[in-house]
Amino acid sequence: MGLDNVAVAWPRMGRYYEPVAPAEFADFGELTDRTDVAASTAALAGHIAKTSTVQVDSYLTLVDLLLGLEGVLSAADAEDDDPVIDPDGCGWIADGLEQFVERHRPHGDLVTFTSVGAVLREALGGGPLADTQLRWLEQRLAALADTPARQWRFPLSELAVLARFYRRCAESGFAVYVNQTGAGQP
Repeated sequence: MGLDNVAVAWPRMGRYYEPVAPAEFADFGELTDRTDVAASTAALAGHIAKTSTVQVDSYLTLVDLLLGLEGVLSAADAEDDDPVIDPDGCGWIADGLEQFVERHRPHGDLVTFTSVGAVLREALGGGPLADTQLRWLEQRLAALADTPARQWRFPLSELAVLARFYRRCAESGFAVYVNQTGAGQP
C-alpha cells in the first residue's frame, strides 16, 4: 500500500473531507504533451491534472530530509486524528521545495543523493548554527547511505511540479488529506 496526498476542501464540512475537483489542477496537464519535459515530470503533472492527487511514496524520504522533519508528507504530526496537511502546512512544504529547486539549479537538472547532500551543505554552511546543522545533516545522510535513497534520480522539473502542487493547495486554501492507497475515501 502506498500514500496519496489528495487535495481537499478546507475546512472539512461534515464527517468527510471533500476532494477538490481536478479542474482546479487542469493546467498541470499542459506539461504532459511537451517533448522538452522529462517523462516522470509529465507523468506526475498528468496524474495531478486528472486526480488532484500526488502519489508521494517516492518523495517521502527526500522531503523529510529537505525539510528536516520526519513524516512531513504522511502528516505524521497531525494535531487531530485526521491525517491532513492544512493550507499553511502546504505553503511551508512548497516553500522548502521551491528553495531547494532554486538552490539545485547550479548542480544540474538531475537530483541525486549526492547532489541533495551538496545543496543542503551549501544551504546550511553559512547559518548561525552551521556546525550543529551540518552534523545533523551528515548523520542523516549516513543513515540513508544504505537505503533506496542512494538511488535517487529525480528530474529537477519533477520536484518543481511537486512544489507547484503544494503551492496551489496553499494559495487556493486547500488542505491535503493523506490517504493510504486502497484505504478508502477522504
